[in-house]
Amino acid sequence: MLHFSNTDLDQLTSRYRANLINSCTGYKSSNLLATKSKEGICNLAIFNSIVHIGSNPAMLGFILRPLTVRRDSYSNFKTSGYFTVNQVHKTIVEDAHHTSAKYEKNVSEFSKTKLTEVYLDDFQAPYVAESHIKIGCCYLNEYEIEENGCLLIIGAIEHIYLPEATIHKDGWVQLDKVGTITSIGLDGYALPHLINRFAYAKPDEKTKSFLDGA
Repeated sequence: MLHFSNTDLDQLTSRYRANLINSCTGYKSSNLLATKSKEGICNLAIFNSIVHIGSNPAMLGFILRPLTVRRDSYSNFKTSGYFTVNQVHKTIVEDAHHTSAKYEKNVSEFSKTKLTEVYLDDFQAPYVAESHIKIGCCYLNEYEIEENGCLLIIGAIEHIYLPEATIHKDGWVQLDKVGTITSIGLDGYALPHLINRFAYAKPDEKTKSFLDGA
């Protein structure tokens, strides 16, 4: 088994170290974050750090790298107050990855891919029409991570759109029914499938399967 100590990590090349640390922690979510500037230019960027923050009130969060370079997504949602989160699935993964390319501020990634901007229920930020699960958020707050200068962005969930066939009677969403992709590190993508779902675990009781159909 390979072993990397913190001293070993310090001696690795930056790209090798980034790949190692980004991938060894496991599968991550893969989403497209869409915003719109005050000039009307849409920005679309792939994120693998979007996570659940809370359900009451409904919130999500994501990590944004330091503002030492231009961050169009950040500028846009700070100005407008809104952004959308659009899940990546297997048929759009190539275009989704392409949004990581560094285009000029006046160029929308929608125009450089086959992805389509769409507006729902008068929400100010665009959604990705091709995405099966879409979430509309308003910006709430940000917290600087002092150790590396990254920002934890907190958004309030205002809208959720998803296919009826994905949601179970208790509200649980079965993502593999729409081919939702996960990411491995910065440039790898995988297609997960459901193995099982379990009932609430109780001390000294056998784990029970909880697959009840959609």
